[in-house]
Amino acid sequence: MTVLDPNLNADQSATGSKELPREKMPRQRDHALRVEPMLALEWSHAIEAAGAVGIADSPAQARRAWIHRADERQVLTLFRAVGSDAPAPWWLRALDRGRIASRAAAYAIEDEVTRLLAHRPGWVFVPWADEGEVGYWEFVPSESGVYGPAEPTTVQFTDRHPGFVDLLPAHRGPGRRQAIEFTPAELREQIEDLENIA
Repeated sequence: MTVLDPNLNADQSATGSKELPREKMPRQRDHALRVEPMLALEWSHAIEAAGAVGIADSPAQARRAWIHRADERQVLTLFRAVGSDAPAPWWLRALDRGRIASRAAAYAIEDEVTRLLAHRPGWVFVPWADEGEVGYWEFVPSESGVYGPAEPTTVQFTDRHPGFVDLLPAHRGPGRRQAIEFTPAELREQIEDLENIA
């Protein structure tokens, strides 16, 4: 953002003040322009999805922001400048902490989970997660039961552990759901049992 200072070289006689001698007047080029970084605004543009492709039905279709296309080092540099509290996808936080090798490795994890869940009956990708986040998968049949509606079984990506996948079991009633840590391979091995429990 550019902020202009008042015209320091304007004729001061209009205000009744005496003019400074020419050699003591501030030079306009030294004071006229002050640039203030707007990192938060720049970051919000960086994570904003480009184009109007419609609602994404997988993490790959949601990769439409600058952070998905720009040079990985530039993305990481800007993220670090904004601060680790900035809204960001799981993989960028993991990359920042050295927990994952690259953005491409993170995409491979997302794509592996997508290949598992996208064609299984009852699983739906929910693209509207927290700002900057990827989205998550819900097992729709687990939403209702004998005791009324519930929070469905959910699979989401995380930077909290080296498996990068959390499963949140269907939940009814008060209290918070406890995430169960998975790797994509463990999720694949146990998916039928998890669906039957839900």
